[in-house]
Amino acid sequence: MQVGIDSFAAAFDENSRAVDPAARMRHLVEQIAHADEVGLDVFGVGEHHRREFLDSAPAVILGAAAVRTERIRLTSAVTVLSAEDPVRAFQNFATIDLLSRGRAEMIVGRGSSIEAFPLFGYRLEDYDALFAEKLDLLLKIRDHERVEWSGRFRPTLTGQGVYPRPIQQPLPIWLGVGGTPASFARAGALGLPLMVAIIGGEPRRFRPLIDLYRETGARHGHTADQLKVGVHMLGYVADTTQQAADTFFPGYAKAMTDVGKERGWPPMTRASFDAQRGPNGALLVGSPDEVVDKILRHTEALGGVVRLSFMMNVASLPQAKMMHAIDAIGARVAPALRRAEAET
Repeated sequence: MQVGIDSFAAAFDENSRAVDPAARMRHLVEQIAHADEVGLDVFGVGEHHRREFLDSAPAVILGAAAVRTERIRLTSAVTVLSAEDPVRAFQNFATIDLLSRGRAEMIVGRGSSIEAFPLFGYRLEDYDALFAEKLDLLLKIRDHERVEWSGRFRPTLTGQGVYPRPIQQPLPIWLGVGGTPASFARAGALGLPLMVAIIGGEPRRFRPLIDLYRETGARHGHTADQLKVGVHMLGYVADTTQQAADTFFPGYAKAMTDVGKERGWPPMTRASFDAQRGPNGALLVGSPDEVVDKILRHTEALGGVVRLSFMMNVASLPQAKMMHAIDAIGARVAPALRRAEAET
């Protein structure tokens, strides 16, 4: 199993105070470099277009990280493809691939936040149609240097070349999904690896959707090696369970309560948080041993997972605590998961 970290560049700290944006960017690149140093497999950077975040241009951040790292894979988490031009998105990540000597990936999705649509002149009514059309074009660009293509939302391509070309052939493109069955089926039909965002509830409830992905992929002639499943989960690792919970909760509760105001969720309470930290809950918050045990249970319940990415900075933690958690994941969590996999 590959083990990694996904990150948003939050513009505020855990106490809702504005941070120095230049310092936050430097800290994020330092986190990526440190994750590389401790042997993690992948680091992803999200995309947002709102006041609370600084990651509207994740490809730029990943490009900076590419020249500071040697081994770790660098990915979007996710590219909001519905509001992006596929030509430009491919060029950006092909450039990262060159800078990193073949370590770039894309995770593309429709986006759970909608602010990019009015910003770039798209209609929310076209939410899924935009994504389907742009994904089709992105995959054609990946597979062909010169592209002939036409659609509803973008000018026609009549054989123009798209450059630069990446080192990796093909450039890895994952489909990022939430809980919509059609999205799982689409990934399976296309034979794309699947990244499932599990931010609450019980992860085992996603098993029927993952089965749908695998069954759809098999019907379309794709092999088991093509139909890879990764999961993105909220988590934080500290020396003890109590330290992890007490450190992570304040910022997490603030972030989830703020999101809840937009989506009609109730405020996040400590009782709800502790329930999510329980054996069957989605939060990977605890000591290294506790988190490893929980990941192994979830992996089995989901029928096998090839990648697990921790989302830690939803809690807007200080740099020292983020770096300490990266140390713990690199030194204790990732090796234990690899040993467990080798023994099966």
